[in-house]
This record gives sequence, C-alpha cells and structure tokens, in this order.
Amino acid sequence: MVSGCVGSQESATPTVAAAASLRHVMPVLLEGFGQQVRVTYGASGTLRQQVEGGAPVDVVLFAAATPVDQLIARGHADASTRRRLASNDLVLIGSIGGPAVTWTSLAELPEGERIAVGAPGAVPAGRYAQEALEQLGSWEGLQPRVVFGGDVAAVLAYAKRGEVAVAAVYATDARGHDDLVVLDRADWEGAPSPEVIGAAVTDHAQGRALLAWLASDEARAHFTAFGFGPP
Repeated sequence: MVSGCVGSQESATPTVAAAASLRHVMPVLLEGFGQQVRVTYGASGTLRQQVEGGAPVDVVLFAAATPVDQLIARGHADASTRRRLASNDLVLIGSIGGPAVTWTSLAELPEGERIAVGAPGAVPAGRYAQEALEQLGSWEGLQPRVVFGGDVAAVLAYAKRGEVAVAAVYATDARGHDDLVVLDRADWEGAPSPEVIGAAVTDHAQGRALLAWLASDEARAHFTAFGFGPP
C-alpha cells in the first residue's frame, strides 16, 4: 500500500509535484486533461524530499528516473504507475555575442567567466551536466568557475541576467529566449539522456487518471510542441 496523504481524499483536487523544467508545458497539458489539478514546481530532488516528509502530493513528475525510483523503493510511490513520459536534451546556452564554447572547450573560457549549473544533489539537469563533464574529464577542473542554481529556472535566470557566460539547461528551457543562443548539445555516444518520469504517490483516482493521460498520444503531441522528445 502506498503511503497516503491529504491529497488521497477523493473530494480533494489532486496535487502534482512537477520538475521546474515542466513549468511551461504543464498548463497546456492540464488544459488538455480537462480536470482541476493543483501543481507545485521545484527541483526534483527537493520535491522528492518533501514527499518523503509527508507533503500532500498525489503525483510526481520528475526530470529523472532516480528520484522517482527512490520514492518507489522507500514505499512512497506506486511502482505499477511509473511512466516514462518524455525525453529531453542537455544543452549549453549563452548570450548572443558571448564566448562560442562547446562541452569540450568549456575549460578554455576566458579567465573570470563563470558557468551556471543546477545543484547536482537536487537538480537532475545539474546531475546530468556533472555526468557529461565527468565523461569529458573536465568537471573537477571547472569547479572554481561553477555557480549552482536551485533549479533549472534559476540556472536559466543566471544566463539571462548575464551573470554567467554559459549555462547548462534542458533544450526545452532554451526555447523562446531571443537573447540567448544554444551553443552545444550533449549528443555524443553515451552522453546523459534526460527524461521525464511520473508515478502516483497516493491512490487518488483523478491523480492516477492524469498520470495515465500524460502517457497518451494527445499528451505526447503537447510534449512535442514544447520541444520534448518521445519517451
């Protein structure tokens, strides 16, 4: 039996804890679902901790498999409802006219230039970035230049304000920002593969119906429209 919380009451509106990287697509997805849902956004790792602490959440939609699987392993989510809903790409972004660096040339940034990355312990995009740079052998050497953000929205904000030369975010977060440019994608063989994973935390019927609908062809079309790839 999955551990329950306030949201499991059938008379209540279900609550979804969603990764910050889903903040743009979720309103459209919920409009398509057609039923009232409450959504709270944040870093997947932080949201996982809140669920484990008893926060009234019925469904989780995270930007990586690990925090969902941790909830399942600890009895806080139902393994039978686990869904792989979409995929994403990890990219480097910067200001137009800024340093034209790639994943392999980050160490060549001019002295004093900084890099924004999500905090790897809580933000899947940050963990993906760490894995990518570890594969390239440059993670340790870049540490003095790294600025950590509490979620992907914070990392994006660093880049938009010009406080860093480069930021590691999802491709979907880079869309629609005329003042930013995608510099490179982590697309080499074996590079981290971001994905959107969902699961039910309680037995709330409407929450579980939402999770099932998010795996439908209609929902996938919305994910695609916002730049997500197939699961």
